[in-house]
Amino acid sequence: MSFLNPLLLIAGLGIGLPILAHLLSRYKVKRTDWAAMQFLNRSVRVRSRQIRLRDILLLCLRCLAILLLVLALAKPFMKDAESVPAGIGERRVGVVIALDASFSMEHSDGTSTRFERGIEKIDMIAEGLHPGDPVSLVLLGAEHRVVARNMAFEPARFDELLRSQQATPEPLDLDTVPLTLEALVEAMDAPQKEVYLVTDMQARDWKDRPAWLGEAFEDLGERAPTTIIPVGGGADNLAITNLELVSGVLRKDTIARYRATVRNYGTSPVANVRVKGLVNEITVDTKTIPAIAPGASKTVSLFIHFRNAGPVRISAELESDSLPVDNARRTVAVIRDEVSVLSVEGSPGGGGDFLAAALRARGSDAGQENFAVRSVSWIDLPSQDLARFDVVVLQNVPDITPEQARVFEAYVRAGNGLIWFAGDKVDADAWNERSALNGIPLLPAAIEQPVSTSDALGVGRPLDPTMPDHSVCRPLRSLPEDLLSETRFRKVLQVKPTATSSTVLSLAGTSAPVLLEHSVGRGQVFMFTTSADSAWNNMAVTPVFPMVLQQMVTYLTAREFERPRQVGDSLSLSYVDQPDASEAVFDAPSKEIIAVPVREHRNQYVALLEHAREAGFYLARVSLQAPGVPIAVNVDPAESEVACLSAAETTRSFEETGIAVAQSEADLLDAVNESRTGRSLWLSFLLAGLGLLVIESLLANLMHKRPGVRAKQSSPTTAQTGTT
Repeated sequence: MSFLNPLLLIAGLGIGLPILAHLLSRYKVKRTDWAAMQFLNRSVRVRSRQIRLRDILLLCLRCLAILLLVLALAKPFMKDAESVPAGIGERRVGVVIALDASFSMEHSDGTSTRFERGIEKIDMIAEGLHPGDPVSLVLLGAEHRVVARNMAFEPARFDELLRSQQATPEPLDLDTVPLTLEALVEAMDAPQKEVYLVTDMQARDWKDRPAWLGEAFEDLGERAPTTIIPVGGGADNLAITNLELVSGVLRKDTIARYRATVRNYGTSPVANVRVKGLVNEITVDTKTIPAIAPGASKTVSLFIHFRNAGPVRISAELESDSLPVDNARRTVAVIRDEVSVLSVEGSPGGGGDFLAAALRARGSDAGQENFAVRSVSWIDLPSQDLARFDVVVLQNVPDITPEQARVFEAYVRAGNGLIWFAGDKVDADAWNERSALNGIPLLPAAIEQPVSTSDALGVGRPLDPTMPDHSVCRPLRSLPEDLLSETRFRKVLQVKPTATSSTVLSLAGTSAPVLLEHSVGRGQVFMFTTSADSAWNNMAVTPVFPMVLQQMVTYLTAREFERPRQVGDSLSLSYVDQPDASEAVFDAPSKEIIAVPVREHRNQYVALLEHAREAGFYLARVSLQAPGVPIAVNVDPAESEVACLSAAETTRSFEETGIAVAQSEADLLDAVNESRTGRSLWLSFLLAGLGLLVIESLLANLMHKRPGVRAKQSSPTTAQTGTT
């Protein structure tokens, strides 16, 4: 026998109270002699032995009753029900139920979803619970949410709570599941505890899991009997895994090309896949993919015509299938009436003409009117108002003053873009000194010295065709390799990148970077280690230059809220100046309004929503009355691979771990019966203790009345004898 509250057994010392009261009562008898005492001495001597027996009996009953009540409060529990006679005790248990709520559980077989079948499994577990049994219910996802903790089980209340739950658009963080369940088990106040994990056993999560995770589940099984309840399903699913801008400048009256990637996660080919491109929920383009093989991906180009300025919600959508949540991919673009670029030239006849031509390349007449490029000499730079320009390009600028360096840093930190080109006139020492004025380098790398990259015939090196998945690289990755190799670089600057920079483009056959990038506040800085004109390369006269430059301007003029997030990411709204309101407001896709305080952070003001729980477009506003900016939130496409472990694989993965696997309803009932072997005896002890108190009271009352009745019966005889 074990006790849930063993410290309360100390209260068993209370059985000494009746004994102490009995002993003290013996010293409270006051002896008084009177005339008739001599006639009663014989009767008293006869009855004294009976009185002592009566008191000892009552004393034993009181002590036993107190002992039983103390045992009841300590909640005794027998782990082996076979050692307890039938009809004694109850099968009381505390249950922790974990329900997988990742969005793969929304996969439907045409009749019901995995999540709905999981709720049916939990109904079977609830049928074996008694009212008052402690129950904890946790929904598993990227962040596990405990919706009931040690709740006293009430069938109607629990059923209502269970059916109000929904799957979330989050992936499953399996690594933290064992620790979460162990914490709930430890916090549960129950003599016997059980754990039930209802999941679809998604292969991407459970297959080939690391050894330490298997040991963590084994430890969980040692703390409480644990049962895995699979609710698997088919593998068929189509999902849009990516939506990206490939080319185009985000300006009014222009057309941009977006690329949507559709993947077939199923085991059968899918034909005639229709993809829609939407702007502000209005369909503007439609493409059809003839067929997608199992496990393959196909891309389509969606052409978006921007007719108005302002923030635009762009999405690509599939027709409904067995898992609707991943049938859409979203992004946001801010369309401008005009994009202004300031080109600062360090030498007469520099790359200003090349730059203006590259930015206007392939543009319509309307597009050219809405695109402004101003070229000035670096001598005239101090007279320019940078606030009028979205992007500043520095071409072969020898030097800038410390004051100009501070102005550029503030300009970029406010969310603008800076592009820096090398050249023969660049003073490396001066730029290195100016770049590090305030501790945060303005340029992504320290300049060392120019190096030649030409061979003996004067032919330079081409770009490395292996490029990162960066917005600037996307147009180049679609070029044929022979066309890409036509761009040659004869000279570059040798540089030492900073810890915060990243390489965007590099030379083939070497690690020498051609284009580097880093962030300064809300803005970005690009640094070319080569020139903007044809002095060090032929890039300015190849298709690579306009493609790269237009993508860079589009990238630099974007705002932080334009970058798509995933469910679970934080959403932020930044301000350069302190806003009038102390709180910002985020409107969730479900129309829920979430207020977030505005805090000062790194010389700017930020409102941060720490965890986006929904997929769709959020609307961020500085106040309820202010205009909002949309933020796109997408699901993690890795969760779209909904294939599950087979029954044999699931059973094999938990062999020799002590964890049961319930593949069917019969298996689940057997697992419940096997794990629920103990009985709680506290109610039996409580009833027995209360019963003894009642019996003791009745006996005490009866025994105290009997001498009085006899006295009344003997009083006439005594009177008659006295008369005689």
